[in-house]
Amino acid sequence: MRKRGIFVTDTSPLTQSDTEPAGPDELRLRMIDQLRTLSALRGAPVAEAFAAVPRHVFAPEVTPEQAYAANKSVVTKRGPDGAALSSVSAPAIQAAMLEQADLRPGMRVLEIGSGGYNAALLAEIVGPAGHVVSVDIDGDVVERAPRLLAEAGYPAVRVVHGDAEHPIPDEEPFDRIIVTVGAWDLPPAWWEQLVEGGRIVVPLLMRGTTRTVALDKVEGRLVDRDHQRAGFVAMQGLGAHEETFLSIADGEQVGLRIDGPADTDAALLADALRGPRTEAWSGVEVGGTEPFDDLDLFLATRPGRFGLLQALQPAVEAKLVSGWARWGAPTRYSDTGFAYRVTRRVPDTDRAEFGVFAHGPDAAALADQVVADIRTWDREHRHSGHRAHITVYPAATPDEALPAGFVMDRRHTRVIVTWPTGPDHADHTAATRG
Repeated sequence: MRKRGIFVTDTSPLTQSDTEPAGPDELRLRMIDQLRTLSALRGAPVAEAFAAVPRHVFAPEVTPEQAYAANKSVVTKRGPDGAALSSVSAPAIQAAMLEQADLRPGMRVLEIGSGGYNAALLAEIVGPAGHVVSVDIDGDVVERAPRLLAEAGYPAVRVVHGDAEHPIPDEEPFDRIIVTVGAWDLPPAWWEQLVEGGRIVVPLLMRGTTRTVALDKVEGRLVDRDHQRAGFVAMQGLGAHEETFLSIADGEQVGLRIDGPADTDAALLADALRGPRTEAWSGVEVGGTEPFDDLDLFLATRPGRFGLLQALQPAVEAKLVSGWARWGAPTRYSDTGFAYRVTRRVPDTDRAEFGVFAHGPDAAALADQVVADIRTWDREHRHSGHRAHITVYPAATPDEALPAGFVMDRRHTRVIVTWPTGPDHADHTAATRG
């Protein structure tokens, strides 16, 4: 393991002449400064790892300036359709997940989804007494990662070619498992390879939304310690999960992305989109820089059919849908209509009001339901100081053993999202199914 020796407590950017480009060492310091500004870094161990590991070595496809951009991922492989198959995640996301993992020297760590850079960060934190294994299903990634790890000074990381749905051979249980691809489910192998009291950090897909969730293994279940919004390349292999995209405008300009198989007729939703639009406004406002990702998770974990309305820029410019659809607008839908969350600027302020655009014969009813959910979130959860709580149980767990909350059943697990409503942090509403 090789230390780069450039970490300093003062991470303010260094001065540089206008004609002389910044070198990798300075770019790393600037990246650390940006990560602190974004609140992605909290402690010294993770910051020191970012200062030590040369990220540009693992992203030769781009310039060093692009490699060290705090909020930019680097795609390293694409499929025939142009979709990203492998990437080096944005430093801000990697830093947040490493902080969630609460890594310590001497730990055994399994990384699911390789590439090299994140494994090097893990090796830097756990130190020479620790052990890092990185597994990937893609042979190209597995061929590339050891070469780059050796070049960067981390040859001790073990890179394994295989499907992480199965246990890693010749390895004892791990203290931490870090999943760097979007996962819809958590297979038994992950539970079996994690020590009791150990932690898995996983980008968990929940009805179209993704949260990196830090889950501790406690008495047969995985308990949420922290979760943050993020986006990741999807899992491949046996753990892959297919979403459905229902095109409701010509040329797939607009569509509804839902979790699982189609359960409504896209032609009927297309008819609804061509019809008049119903608007409803909640009176609930948000400040210019105030995050509201908890609202979107709340909308996703309410009873009823849910998806994300997505649109290309031409459809937005043609005013078929709101601009929010470019990023995926939370949507409640029926057999004949849909309603999705939007905002509008409050005049003479830097604030926006949440509202709903709806289409179809039942547009008014759908809009009223979404507005009611927005108001419930604002009234009961937004200011409570208690975020949603995510717990994962084995699939065989009976209903009576589950806490109250919104239940999402998967092949291997049952994922429960509970929204605390009182001082005891428990939501006393009945369990509902996704």
